[in-house]
Amino acid sequence: MIHDLAEKLFIDGDWRRGEGERIPVENPATGEVLGHIAAATPAEIDAAVAAARKAFRIWSRLAPAERAKALRRLGDAITTEADAMARTMTQEQGKPLNEARGEILKLAEACHFYAEEAVRIHGEIVPNTTTDIDSLVVREPIGVVGAITPWNYPAELIGWKLCGALAAGCTIVIKPAELTPFTALAIARMAEKAKIPAGVVNVLTGPGAKVGQALVEHPGVDKIAFTGSSAVGLRIQQSCPTIKRLSLELGGNCPLIVTASADLDAAVKGAVRRSFRNMGQICIAINRIYVARPIAAEFVKRLCEAADKLVIANGIDKPDADVGAMASAEPLAKTKEHLADALAKGAKLVAGGGAPRGEAFARGHFFRPTVVSDCTHAMKVMTEETFGPLVGVMAFDGLDEAIELANDTPYGLASYVYAKDMDEIRYLSGRLDYGNVAVNNVDAGIMNAPYGGRKQSGVGYEHGREGMLEYLNFKHVRIRYDEPKGR
Repeated sequence: MIHDLAEKLFIDGDWRRGEGERIPVENPATGEVLGHIAAATPAEIDAAVAAARKAFRIWSRLAPAERAKALRRLGDAITTEADAMARTMTQEQGKPLNEARGEILKLAEACHFYAEEAVRIHGEIVPNTTTDIDSLVVREPIGVVGAITPWNYPAELIGWKLCGALAAGCTIVIKPAELTPFTALAIARMAEKAKIPAGVVNVLTGPGAKVGQALVEHPGVDKIAFTGSSAVGLRIQQSCPTIKRLSLELGGNCPLIVTASADLDAAVKGAVRRSFRNMGQICIAINRIYVARPIAAEFVKRLCEAADKLVIANGIDKPDADVGAMASAEPLAKTKEHLADALAKGAKLVAGGGAPRGEAFARGHFFRPTVVSDCTHAMKVMTEETFGPLVGVMAFDGLDEAIELANDTPYGLASYVYAKDMDEIRYLSGRLDYGNVAVNNVDAGIMNAPYGGRKQSGVGYEHGREGMLEYLNFKHVRIRYDEPKGR
């Protein structure tokens, strides 16, 4: 699949050999070059936006039921090709093959979910002060969407934007991350297979600073939907030359609080899953853990044992491995930096701490799941988003202290609590300043509920009905009626 997609752009229903600079895409588990992509030129960017604008005139006026059918066909096509698409993702992103296949099926789920929502774009009639006037509130699609997506979940994070936008009646130009472009191009191929009209879905490849920024600044793009770092999100917000609608899903630095009443086995299991899944390269990863002092030592002991048992492998060679390679050298370097900072400031290394040994790991971006204890907020691991397989643990003496520590961040995406005492659960969940609070589970985001952050974690929502409403404008139509003549 990668060979067929190399150096291609998908514009107006056609596969074009890109005219711009060639950029290599590497397999992070082996270092081999999988293929090259073409950096979209200004003319190609203009062509994609023009195609989306032209298609919007037809797609936006299509009956919602027809848009729903198209999304169902897209979801079905993706499900059918899940194995091939998963292999492409594992090769360019590094996650194990089974994990990648699960993500592809989540993409298909998003298609099917928003197919159902497409036919539920309701308006309302607002009462007036007199009976001769009706106020109708209707929802209309915004227009052309520029979707700029990251490398950590290269299918799902496109899907949330693509499916919500198409359900609402918008058209879209997708700019995937340079590290994982072939998954996005494979999605475009599925759109073609599902017979989604030309121009409704377009995919451009190339550097975010050039191609992504060109979409931000383009006068023909009505909305930007972005997932990535808070720094880049702020830059997008500041650099829009005209007023645009924005959805920005940004950084996390997510805390876990474990109280003395918690089911310790469940808390450890959840902590391991959410700290190290996808090698910690996820916005809702647990970065820092606060544990009630009476159970802290036992929690750390069990957490370390569980982390050391995780199987690391090339995700193609061992599809059911727990974790694979990190996506590139950059997040690996940041993980090492945060670990060195913590140890220099007094933290104890209790699990992991380096690359796994063996020839199989010699050329890839591998790192063992790592736990440090006795942490403080003087350490980067507790105050910055690592975005890697490293988690810090700190003991607390009271719930108010735990809340203060957990909220001591400019971010507000997701937080986690393990507790069995209902008073503790209510107290903590009401005071944690996060858009998502997961209690006794680590699934902070589900498809049928709104997902978004606070503070520097972004604006807008994905998932749920709210994820579709982000692509709609409200229009108030106020009509005054005269009495019929000759009634």
